[in-house]
Amino acid sequence: MPAEHALPLGSALDADVILVGGGLANGLIAWRMWQARPDVHVLLLEAGATLGGNHTWSFHPTDLSAAQRAWIAPLVAHRWDAHEVVFPQCRRVLRGGYASLTSDRFHAQLSAALGNRVRYGVPVASLTPTQVRLADGGVLRAGAVIDGRGLRRSAALSLGHQKFLGQELELREPHGLAHPLLMDAGVDQHDGYRFVYVLPFTATTLLVEDTYYADATTLDVPVLRARIARYVQRHGWQVRRVLREEQGVLPIVLSGDVQAFWREAAGVPCSGLAAGLFHPTTGYSLPDAVALAELLAAQSDLSAAALFQAVRRHAQERWRARGFFRLLNRMLFRSAQPHQRWKVMQRFYGLPESLIARFYAAQLHPLDKLRIVAGKPPVPLGAALRAALDRPSSGRVEVHQ
Repeated sequence: MPAEHALPLGSALDADVILVGGGLANGLIAWRMWQARPDVHVLLLEAGATLGGNHTWSFHPTDLSAAQRAWIAPLVAHRWDAHEVVFPQCRRVLRGGYASLTSDRFHAQLSAALGNRVRYGVPVASLTPTQVRLADGGVLRAGAVIDGRGLRRSAALSLGHQKFLGQELELREPHGLAHPLLMDAGVDQHDGYRFVYVLPFTATTLLVEDTYYADATTLDVPVLRARIARYVQRHGWQVRRVLREEQGVLPIVLSGDVQAFWREAAGVPCSGLAAGLFHPTTGYSLPDAVALAELLAAQSDLSAAALFQAVRRHAQERWRARGFFRLLNRMLFRSAQPHQRWKVMQRFYGLPESLIARFYAAQLHPLDKLRIVAGKPPVPLGAALRAALDRPSSGRVEVHQ
């Protein structure tokens, strides 16, 4: 361990802060601590062989401040100056930029910077606010343990889901796309609101994801592979080989009891999905992960109790500020018939581009909210009103799994 990162002589702790799980949120915490707090000894534990797993994370420049964009810049693998959406009755290019991090670049940059602050192949059996028990029986102790191992199953949240299967493809000829297709909903609708998400990484490589806003979590991988193949064939792209495949099921929060959700954490500071820090409607998690990393790096007291209080307060403030998005989610999942949900999204993308940018950044103005719900809704009015009024009063709420 380098001397400048060492704990005081005779310390009984293995680190000041132990981060359990090497995904996006904990990786960004470690990265920001390395940049801003090199005196703090952070230990990042990852059960697998690499950081970040097998994922792609994206954001719009307006989701972050200029300072935030600057400190994550080395992790960004791809940038574009526009993106496009396609629906059965409209097609639109939006001039706001777009950027993506890939897990390969994420791992390469963090592993080079953090060195022996990362331990790989370390599955965790259990943890407390200050202690980690490893699967092999070993125990690690720290001033604080942060759990970033993904969404906690909770009776306090009612969820819909955004699920996807993606393939990164190498083509025989250039694909001809100048910018990403964030939503191509001009496809057959199955299992909820379906769209295809396409990121052109190079002239001959694409990430193509078949995506669904659906009630169930099941992914029929062979069926989704076949649908991707048909989509690619329809565009005339000839595949040389599949470079990799990724899949996931992201939570879309409909309602819940945030106080009960945090009681379940039992005093353990959490990050990312485990802290409920993601955009309620889009499922994007990078902007919230960036904000949390900054928050924790700025804390003078890095004890477990202080970090738990800071993260819980931050997450609850965001929960309260984002109630409108959960209302929209209920209207989407509980009012619209699954095969008609695309109409809600098509109507939304007819709104001003500046409003759409604020929506993705979860920074809507009061007039934006009125604009979104004003006029004739693309779902039955009675069902929309029932969904809007469906607000649980306790932690005992329905969970869609």
